[in-house]
Amino acid sequence: MRKFSLLLSVLAIASCSDESSKTVDSNPNFTSWQHYLGDPARTHFSNLAQIGTTNVSQLKLAWTYNSGGLEEGRMTQIQTNPLIIGNTFYGVNPAIELFALNAKTGEELWKFIPGEKDNTGLGLNRGLSYWESQTEAEESRLFLASGFRLYAVSTETGKPISNFGENGSIDLRDGLGRDKEKMAVYANTPGAIFEDLIIMGTRVGEGPGSSPGHIRAYNVTTGKIEWTFHTIPQPGTFGYGTWPKNAYKTVGGANSWSGNAVDLERGIVYFPTGSAAFDWYGGDRHGKNLFANCLLALDAKTGERLWHFQMVHHDLWDRDLPAPPNLFDMQRDGKTIPAVAQVTKSGHIFVFNRVTGEPLFPIEEKAYPSSKLRGEQAYKTQPLPTKPEPFAKQKLTEKDLYAPDQPAFVDDFVDKDQNINPPTVLEKFRGITSEGQFVPIDTTGVMLYPGADGGAEWGGAAVDPRNGVMYVNSNEMAWIVRMKEVSENDTENSHPGEALTQIHCARCHGGELQGLAGIPELQTVKNRIGLDSVSSIIKNGKGAMPGMPNLSDSEIDAIAHFISDMELDTDHRAEKTSVDVPYAVVGFGRFKDDRGFPIMKPPWGTLNALDLNSGEYLWQIPFGEEPNFDDSDYPVSGTENYGGPVITAGGVLFIAATKDEKIRAFHMKTGELLWEDDLPAGGYATPATYEVDGKQLLVIACGGGKMGTDSGDEYRAYSLKK
Repeated sequence: MRKFSLLLSVLAIASCSDESSKTVDSNPNFTSWQHYLGDPARTHFSNLAQIGTTNVSQLKLAWTYNSGGLEEGRMTQIQTNPLIIGNTFYGVNPAIELFALNAKTGEELWKFIPGEKDNTGLGLNRGLSYWESQTEAEESRLFLASGFRLYAVSTETGKPISNFGENGSIDLRDGLGRDKEKMAVYANTPGAIFEDLIIMGTRVGEGPGSSPGHIRAYNVTTGKIEWTFHTIPQPGTFGYGTWPKNAYKTVGGANSWSGNAVDLERGIVYFPTGSAAFDWYGGDRHGKNLFANCLLALDAKTGERLWHFQMVHHDLWDRDLPAPPNLFDMQRDGKTIPAVAQVTKSGHIFVFNRVTGEPLFPIEEKAYPSSKLRGEQAYKTQPLPTKPEPFAKQKLTEKDLYAPDQPAFVDDFVDKDQNINPPTVLEKFRGITSEGQFVPIDTTGVMLYPGADGGAEWGGAAVDPRNGVMYVNSNEMAWIVRMKEVSENDTENSHPGEALTQIHCARCHGGELQGLAGIPELQTVKNRIGLDSVSSIIKNGKGAMPGMPNLSDSEIDAIAHFISDMELDTDHRAEKTSVDVPYAVVGFGRFKDDRGFPIMKPPWGTLNALDLNSGEYLWQIPFGEEPNFDDSDYPVSGTENYGGPVITAGGVLFIAATKDEKIRAFHMKTGELLWEDDLPAGGYATPATYEVDGKQLLVIACGGGKMGTDSGDEYRAYSLKK
C-alpha cells in the first residue's frame, strides 16, 4: 500500500495549476448545474474559475435556507445534489419535499409536497432529473421520486404536470411482472435523461423475497414504459443460464440504485447494479447471477445490451456497485479512447473502453475459498484489476490494529455477555476470519474490509474531463458479518416470530435488535409504539426503512408480536412462509473499540487523486478529523465520509462528507487544504457550484443524520467577499 504523506508538495498535474483566468469552452452548461453531479457524464466538474486556489480562503456565507421537513425524534438526512437552472435553485428537504429558490438570494419561490409522501422508502433523495422541452408544446419539468411514485413537476410553477402518468406521477412498481402490492420499489437516485426518455434504476429490498431491479425507460411526456431491461434475465435471453431455472420468478435485487451516466453523442446509457437478494446468502441462486454486480452499457433508445462486465460473481458480500460511473476520454499512445471508470466498495477502479467494453487495464480472475454454509456454492473465482492499485486497504492483520488491548465494541455484533466481560480488540480479532476480499461469510464471523459502505460509497468519484484525473474519497472501516442458522431458534420454547425477525430485521437492526449507527434499536419498541403501528411499519415502511409488503399477513403478525414481546394466538411456525432460507444475518456492523474509534491504525478516511491515463496515484491524504481523537503520531486521523467531491477549473476541489461536520476546499494539484468551515449539520451530500449574475457560488445540503450526528434541514451557499 502506498504511504500516506502529509507533505503537500507532491506530484504536479500540469493542467490543474491555478487557472483562475481560464475556463473550458467545450460545454457551456458547465457554468450552471443542470444535471445530477454536474453533467450526464457524472464528472462532478465545473469550468467556473472565479474561485481559485489563491482566493478560496475568502469564501463567506452568501445565503442560507432552512428547507423544513424535520421531525422531532426522527433521524433524517439530506443527500441531495441540487440543480441550478438559469437563476433558479432546486432542492429537496428531509421530508422529500421539492422546492425552488432564487439562486442568488436563497429566497423561496415555491414548494411541492408529493401526495404519496407518507408511503414507504422516504428519507433519502440524492437529486433530480431535468428535461427541457424543445417546443412550446410541453412544459420543462423536474422528475422527483418519492415513495414508490415518480413525479413530473413544472419548473415554473411547482405543480404536477397532469398529462404525465396519472395526474402527474407514475407507480414504479408497475411493469415488473409481479404483484405490485407485494413489492417495495423506490428511487433514491435520479434517472438518466436521453432525448424524450427518463431511464430509471430503483432501490429495492436486500433480504429474501425482495422485488426485482429491472431498468426501465419512460416517456417523459406520458409516463409510458418504452423499454425494460431485465437485470434478472427471462427465459431464452442472454444470461438466463447463470441462474437457477425459475429464479426470474422469485429472486429479487440485481438493481441499479446508485446512479447512471449517459454518453449523449453515442446514445449509450451506463448503469451499475447491485447484488441479487438475499445479499448474504445465495443458496437459492447458484451461478454467476448476471446481471447483478455489473456495469451495463445499454442502447439508450431501445434498452438493448451493448456490453457488460460483472465485477462480482454470485455476490455474497453486499458488494453493490456503489456510485455512478464516470465518463472521460483516456489519452494513451497518442490516441484518445472513449472510456468509463467504475469505483467499487472494495476500493478498486475498473476502466473500460466505453464503446466496446474492452478493459483498459488488465483484469485477473483469482481463486477464492468455498463457502461453509449449508446449500451455498460460492463462485470459485473473482475478477480484480491489476491497475490502478486499490485506493483502500485490502486486508487487516494484527499489526494493523491501532489499540489491540482496548476493549472491543462492534456496534451491530453484540454478544450477550459482552457488557459483562468485553473482549479486547485483539481477542475479538482473533475470533474471526480476516483474510481479505471474497471470503464467504460464515457462522463464526468474517471481516469485511473495506466495510459494507466501502471504500467508495454513493457519493462517488470526480473525473477532470480535461486530463482524466480522478478524485475519490474513501472509507477505511472494518465491518464484521456473521450468519446463524435459523433452525437454531426454531424450538418449542422460541417465539413463533423469532426466526422471521432474524431473517428480515436483524440485518439492519442487529442480532439482538440493539440497533446500528443511525438505525434505531427495537428492544424497547413496545414502550414507544403500539402493536398495530409496528405491523404497519413492517408492511409499509417508515422514513428510510423500506416496507416488506412481500410478507404475508401472518408473517407480519408474527414479527410484530415478537418485537412487541407479545404472545401469539396462532403458532405460525406450522405455516409455510413465503421465503424459506436456512440462515439469517445476526452480526453486521463496524468494528470499533469502546471509545468509538475504528480498530485499525489511522487514517480512517482518505482523499485520493490518480491519473486514469496511466493508472498512477498523484497524491493520497487523510480526510477529516475524528472528534475527540488526539494522537501526535496521527495529526490528521481521517473519518468515515459520505458524499462526493466537486472539482473546478479554478483548481479547487470542494467536499463536505466527513463526520466532523465541515466543508473543505483542497488544491487539486497537491491535496493541500486551502479552506474549511463548520456546518450546522453534517454535509453528507455532494456540493454544487454555479454562477449567477457573474458571481460563482458553492452550495451544500447540511442534512446530518449519519454516523451519530444530529439531523438538519439547512442549505448553505458560499461566495467570495465583494
